[in-house]
Amino acid sequence: MCVFMCVCRCVCVCVCVCACVCMTSPHPSLLSRLPPQHYILAFGGIIAVPLILAEPLCIGDNNTAKSDLISTIFFVSGLCTLLQTSIGTRLPILQGGTFSLITPTLAILALPKWQCPVAGTPTMDLGNTTTPLATEDPDQLWMTRLREVCGPGLTGLVGLVLRFIGPLAIAPTINLIGLSLFIEAGKKCGAHWGIAALTVGLIILFSQYLSKVNVPMITYKDKKWTIFQYPLFKLFSALFGMCGGWLVCYLLTVFEVLPSKSDQYGYSARTDINLDAVSSAPWFRVPYPGQWGVPTVSVSSVLGMTAGVLASTMESIGDYYACARLSGAPPPPTHAINRGIAVEGLGCILAGLWGTGNGTTSYSQNIAALGITKVGSRLVLQTTGILMILLGIFGKFGAVFITIPEPVIGGMFLVMFGMIAAVGISNLQYVDLNSSRNLLILGFSTFSGLVLPTWFNSNPGVIDTGVKELDQVILVLFTTHMFIGGFLGFVLDNTIPGSEKERGIKSWRKKVQENGQGHAVNQSCYDIPYCNAIFQRFKCFQYLPFLPSYREPRRKTSK
Repeated sequence: MCVFMCVCRCVCVCVCVCACVCMTSPHPSLLSRLPPQHYILAFGGIIAVPLILAEPLCIGDNNTAKSDLISTIFFVSGLCTLLQTSIGTRLPILQGGTFSLITPTLAILALPKWQCPVAGTPTMDLGNTTTPLATEDPDQLWMTRLREVCGPGLTGLVGLVLRFIGPLAIAPTINLIGLSLFIEAGKKCGAHWGIAALTVGLIILFSQYLSKVNVPMITYKDKKWTIFQYPLFKLFSALFGMCGGWLVCYLLTVFEVLPSKSDQYGYSARTDINLDAVSSAPWFRVPYPGQWGVPTVSVSSVLGMTAGVLASTMESIGDYYACARLSGAPPPPTHAINRGIAVEGLGCILAGLWGTGNGTTSYSQNIAALGITKVGSRLVLQTTGILMILLGIFGKFGAVFITIPEPVIGGMFLVMFGMIAAVGISNLQYVDLNSSRNLLILGFSTFSGLVLPTWFNSNPGVIDTGVKELDQVILVLFTTHMFIGGFLGFVLDNTIPGSEKERGIKSWRKKVQENGQGHAVNQSCYDIPYCNAIFQRFKCFQYLPFLPSYREPRRKTSK
């Protein structure tokens, strides 16, 4: 209950937004075409999470573990999509892994007790910790680390501070999510810079140069065949770019252009390295809660994840309004936003129980697809969720992603992480950049978010308070880039004198209000199905801020 109340208090400040009519059921023919499209749009971001975490989790060359982790995150993403579209915001919005939690996860796994042991090192006693530094069982080695990062789940404290957050706090936070992952992108690209550059070039070609080129396609509608123009390259630019890079790697492997020895440069670009992952993977495997063991919880992990949850929450609230506008729904009411954030929190808990090593959040790229397809039906996304669950159970499908060459993944990372950093910077469009106050806050918070984590990582053991748990908390927080940048931006923006216009808050709210003018206010599409009559009958439900019957308290108006 406290979680919902906290979220409610912050949302009441910013419920002044967008759009129009009402979501309609799609033509049956669209249900066979649109769900796979949404799945393909999301797969790049979803598979990136386990591929990034594989090395710090000490999975190493265990391809079976990698494919199981990929299948699990697809399964949980589908489950969370069904929950969000059915009882959450009830908007056609897809859920998947979030990069906001990658940085704190890497900071947690960088703690001395979670660092991967060197082969042949003896087991070390870590006192009360449940995980040894080295172990004879390689599966136990990565499972214990995965249980640690799966424990934190959800914190409702985020809602208390959302009302004070403006563009100068959001910009460095999201910007540093992308910037902090440049090392991971560099590692993958470094396997073969030529292939990585080719992949980047193809993605840019399809997403930018060919974005306005539509491909004629045939569909059966209203008892007749019709031809329509489909923005194929714009929607599937990442998929086509990766497939192009993958094809080149395959040809170079077949003609033995790439080296066949693992210690030679370019070996990781071969496509025949991980073929055993597909052959050894089971045809069907159902992910289940606690499959890696019982998740563990520590203070340092929870506090470290809070920064990621905060960034993810801010982004999701904006996604709800954008999704409502593009799908033709009225602006989401307070209770729908409360349920949406709560369901994302529930999704994080489910992700922790199933063991994805990550949480869930709304996917902006799928929201953009609504504006292109002009089909804003929750049934399409519910079908997508079912598709993700089924493919998550199909074990060999998850194993196919393991065969993607490293430089191809690196090229995708370059574009994807660069876009995340750019999205953070785009929040500055509302801010007065001629103000020395704003430039100081932005520059200092962003630069500190790069300097402090780098220094702490370069000087291990510098924190020694005598209390191991406190050392871990300090180390996790000060090695999380977006926490440093976001926290400093938040504090300085709220303490250094400045008008709302100068801070960008006035322009931010004005844009939101303009998007919501002149639209219908029928909000029945946000009601929970089959339960609305019960909620309206009993007065006690009016005080629960996540139900459609909730009545917001009246504010006193100044004369």
